Amino acid sequence: MSAIFLDVLPIFVMILIGWLIVKVGLMKAEVGDALSEFVFKIAVPLLLFRTIAEADFKGASPFRLWIAYFSGVAVTWTAAHIAATRFFGRDDRIGVLAGVSSAFANTIFIGLPLVQRTVGDKGLVPLSILIAVHLPVMMIIGTILMERAEQKINGGPRRGIAQVLRQIARNLVRNPLVIGLAGGALMHLLGWTMPVPVKLVVDQIAGVAGPVALISLGMALQQYGTSGNVGIASVTSAFKLLLLPACVWTTSYLLGLERDWTAALVLISSVPTGVNAWLIANRFGVGHGLAASTITLTTALGAITVSFWAYLLG
Repeated sequence: MSAIFLDVLPIFVMILIGWLIVKVGLMKAEVGDALSEFVFKIAVPLLLFRTIAEADFKGASPFRLWIAYFSGVAVTWTAAHIAATRFFGRDDRIGVLAGVSSAFANTIFIGLPLVQRTVGDKGLVPLSILIAVHLPVMMIIGTILMERAEQKINGGPRRGIAQVLRQIARNLVRNPLVIGLAGGALMHLLGWTMPVPVKLVVDQIAGVAGPVALISLGMALQQYGTSGNVGIASVTSAFKLLLLPACVWTTSYLLGLERDWTAALVLISSVPTGVNAWLIANRFGVGHGLAASTITLTTALGAITVSFWAYLLG
């Protein structure tokens, strides 16, 4: 167990380094924002492009992987919604935010370097397949449910599902991650290989995606905190770090996913809450404290819980 913890710990130490850089005033938080832009728009898209272009899928179908992961998401999201609305007496909007905070994993900034370090490059294949649909599925569900909750509480017109889908589709077409995945898939289908000079450049940039992502995330943590939501945030954090990976592991086992794919999925699901929960809270002007508190708590406890799941996975 100690060896596994020491293998996982550097992931969270790099987040801590990023946090300390801003905390002691070595750099401003805006520098972290710029690094995040570089990671999201250049480094990670190139890493995903390379992974898909060079992947050996061995005839594996992505549908069992998606079913295994999103079945766990559905259970966790529902449990968090019920806990927020029934046990804590919050309205449906906070229920949606609780679901998002419990089920939206930080696949890019933590999941990617974690899987690469613990499972290896072979773990990037299932991660890339998941990332291809993770953001659109989670954002579509979150946006539709939040708009319905808003309409139920405040009244007024409600956008149709088709309008929401069109807006998200327009955003996804310009999303660098989607562009990287699509480019890699095209290269793979056509059987093309990158010229050596191009591959060297892509490898160099893709190689810094993980470390820079972790440091930039740490630099961004200054804007979060525990804003008087410790009770409900503790529940959503427990669901995120324990319930979601337990559900994903169970469904992966029942569906017979191979060992490496199961390990990658469970580890991805066990990472702290992604910043998208905060973005949805900002978009609808509700639940900022809950989203921020869950991000902070799950990040603070992540080294322990991720090590726990890595130990169980062997």
